[in-house]
Amino acid sequence: MSDTQKYAISQYPDVDLVYRRLDALVSQPMRRVRSEKMKEYLAYFDTKCTQSRALTDEAKKYIPGGVQHNLAFNYPFPIAIGKAEGAYLWDVDKNRYIDFLQAGAPIMLGNNYAPVREKVVEMLNSCGPVTGLFHEYELKLAQLINRFMPAVEMFRMLGSGTESVMAAIRGARVFTKKKKIIKVGGAYHGWSDSMVYGMHIPGTGRMEAVGIPDGATSNTQEFYPNDLEALKRRLVANRRTGGTAAVIVEPVGPESGTRPVPFDFNSKVRKLCDEFGALLIFDEVVTGFRLGMGGAQGYFGVKPDLTIFGKCITGGYPMAGGVGGRADIIQCFAAGVEGTGERAYVGGTLSANPLSCVAGYYALLEMERTNAPVIAGKAGDRLTKGLQNTIERLKLPFVVYNQGSIVHLETSGVTFLDFNNIERLLNEVKPRKHMMEEMGAAFMANGLITLAGSRMYTSMADTDAVIDDALNRFDNVLSSVEGV
Repeated sequence: MSDTQKYAISQYPDVDLVYRRLDALVSQPMRRVRSEKMKEYLAYFDTKCTQSRALTDEAKKYIPGGVQHNLAFNYPFPIAIGKAEGAYLWDVDKNRYIDFLQAGAPIMLGNNYAPVREKVVEMLNSCGPVTGLFHEYELKLAQLINRFMPAVEMFRMLGSGTESVMAAIRGARVFTKKKKIIKVGGAYHGWSDSMVYGMHIPGTGRMEAVGIPDGATSNTQEFYPNDLEALKRRLVANRRTGGTAAVIVEPVGPESGTRPVPFDFNSKVRKLCDEFGALLIFDEVVTGFRLGMGGAQGYFGVKPDLTIFGKCITGGYPMAGGVGGRADIIQCFAAGVEGTGERAYVGGTLSANPLSCVAGYYALLEMERTNAPVIAGKAGDRLTKGLQNTIERLKLPFVVYNQGSIVHLETSGVTFLDFNNIERLLNEVKPRKHMMEEMGAAFMANGLITLAGSRMYTSMADTDAVIDDALNRFDNVLSSVEGV
């Protein structure tokens, strides 16, 4: 099998062209959905989603905001889902949607994929979801991950991507005996105290670190996306004050490639880490197995020291996370009471439970058997090409590109505002954010579920017919934009 068949990205995006188009997008006035059409779309929620509204209104009495997950905070109100199958979701009002949210990326095989579900049910009937003791599928899953990603010599399963980043950073500090962690500005690496720094928009530092003591982020640093000289300056400065423990990156760019990186970016970061004695951490929460069974590290041909796993590790089943990498680093994690005072403390009562491990093992085998990443990548290509054709036909300034099954559609450009221009930022960030929320609502009213109206993930279940149907629905919305 050739490399093009192993990985989901058929053609890497022209990063310079993407940024030129994004700069053009934010340099001009917003192109919102026309007000009369937006009223029509919002009326959909009032008339067709009454049970969702009743449920989430009641939930607000007991749950902050009415939902438990950030992905569910949709405008004008959250939608309650009652059924999931294949390429679709159905809400409790029986409305059907094409699912491009994919629970934030893990569902490569399609919703509620039967062959994996049957294995999970079989295990539940014989063992139950958790015992607190060792289960053979812990070993089988770790061996399978190592086969797909040889750089993962050892693997410690955890409950989420956030926990996995916490463990990786702690282990990197123990192994290197250094403190500083450098990330790319705007990247999301979970919500642990030390990582709520430079989130969403580069240069924001502690802007979102409400409730987090200054000391928690005192050793976290950021550099502007794709600015390798800035990274080197950080590494040089840190060398004078004790050195850098690790550089952590999302290998396709911050926020799942919302700010894409050049193809050779990761290899250059690898060289800088080697030069300055810092570990390289790949956050593959989204890209792990979505770009191919070898992950982003296989696609880019770069070997990280540590790899973060999350969503895809269990194919969408709960307690999805883990950190793997060089054996000498992973062995810095404490196991039980061993190495007290010498190793990084890592825990988690429900980590590596039988349900999660069985789900992960069979999901990965099915992804390999079906070549799901490549099939999903072709669906992403078809979706991107169709959206680009619509944008060009309607003469819209919107920007669309993809990295395989990760598809980006930027209509408001809110995260690309220049943070150094404070006056413009204060004037435009809320209106552009609201425009993005409106666009997401317009898509949903037309039977499309996306991530915040600007990111989509395709799966193996997205046939040509599903994508073509979706494109017609997107066309309806984009045709209702001001100036069209």
